[in-house]
Amino acid sequence: MAQELDFETQVFEKEYIEVAGTKEAIVRGGRHLLPLLPKALEGVAQIGVIGWGSQGPAQAQNLRDSLEGTDITVKVGLRAGSSSMDAAREAGFTEDAGTLGEMFEVIAESDFVILLISDAAQAQLYEQVFANLKDGATLGLSHGFLLGHLRNVGAEFPANVNVVAVCPKGMGPSVRALYVQGAEVNGAGINASFAIQQDVNGKATDHALAWSVGLGSPYSFMTTMESEFRSDIFGERGILLGGVHGLVESLYRKYRNEGATQEDAFKRTAECVTGPISKTISHEGILGLYERLDDAGKEVFKRAYDASYLPMKAVLQEIYDEVRTGNEIRSVVVAGERLERYPMSTIDQTEMWQVGERVRAERVEGEIPLDPFTAGAYVATMMAQIDVLDEAGHPLSEIVNESVIEATDSLNPYMHARGIAYMVDNCSITARLGSRKWAPRFDYAMVQESFPALDAQQSEQGPSAAFEGHRIHDVLDKVGQMRPSVDIFVAG
Repeated sequence: MAQELDFETQVFEKEYIEVAGTKEAIVRGGRHLLPLLPKALEGVAQIGVIGWGSQGPAQAQNLRDSLEGTDITVKVGLRAGSSSMDAAREAGFTEDAGTLGEMFEVIAESDFVILLISDAAQAQLYEQVFANLKDGATLGLSHGFLLGHLRNVGAEFPANVNVVAVCPKGMGPSVRALYVQGAEVNGAGINASFAIQQDVNGKATDHALAWSVGLGSPYSFMTTMESEFRSDIFGERGILLGGVHGLVESLYRKYRNEGATQEDAFKRTAECVTGPISKTISHEGILGLYERLDDAGKEVFKRAYDASYLPMKAVLQEIYDEVRTGNEIRSVVVAGERLERYPMSTIDQTEMWQVGERVRAERVEGEIPLDPFTAGAYVATMMAQIDVLDEAGHPLSEIVNESVIEATDSLNPYMHARGIAYMVDNCSITARLGSRKWAPRFDYAMVQESFPALDAQQSEQGPSAAFEGHRIHDVLDKVGQMRPSVDIFVAG
């Protein structure tokens, strides 16, 4: 049963949406709301943005731009001697202007601390971070990983601070790119969830909403911090990254074994997923993708769906259980020391990804095929992820954003421009570890279970029988109306 969450705000307009019989409270964003930020951030003279990884540059710059002309300073905090200092200066944050400093000094002097250092660093440094927080300050996280780690080690957040989360449903470069590209377009940005873990002074909710609106979120939906970290860590190991990585590699080999050229096999797999499949789902929904196919294509789609759904769901359920029980978070923490001895290599040297470089260099968008088998296998994986989250009781808007919108409106466009291998090799360490760990499991399930089952299938009796009537299509139609008002453009 999906959670129904509600909140109270003294500053922003709250509205309710009905999704598949459940009611969810949201706040629509937009640049017209920026004048409300100082009121929502009452008592905040400085926001400290700590870290310069994927989210740090985007969030610091978006908040600075949104708060321009106010008395609120956005200051970046980094480790002394950090190699990112120069990048922060290039983005306009400087010591002379009082907008760049050492991380713990910035934490100690800020009224609102947005902690965006890596998950492993949070696990290592949280005690020092907590010790430097002002009494009554707001601690903001863009990922619930730290909550999961604290539970694993039997620790808690300090009792004298607000603890909130605002979690953009896209990678940092997308958060910045859509904010900039949509400078003159109201509602341009990446959707975000928000959560209130602790509210010690009654200001936590409006602080979180101000943060989300300031980032440019078209709409902000409520979740819990625990629900967020479960769905987020799970999602990046699933359809957002690890699942798509393993799926396309298995399909590429299948098509090559059937006689396809290297280039055609790549076009029918990675190019197809990040191109026409992703774009169609983004604008027309998952069902809209299926309806684009002719009758023969629909039959192929259903065969692939039926062969893929249960094997993919079994892997996804295992991932969810590993996240839920804290095992996946422990694995990320213990990997930190191991990576010093055995750094992660890149995956872009194998045949498939080398072929991909050639294909992208010669790409003609209109010639990328919409392969019905690839579409069926990809959608089966996406729907299996949706069902695992739904059965675990996650809010429906969170399910759609973590399983569909984040893929089609943020990650897949970057994969299309630069390659799935690029994404696997350049995302957060937590996501990189997850993709490398779980992508082979998706690959194995397709090769060992899905492909051998194809000949024995009766699609009308398989999982695809429930596909067209699935309630997620109505949810996606409702939530999809709140997608970014501009399509992200990513230079290759």
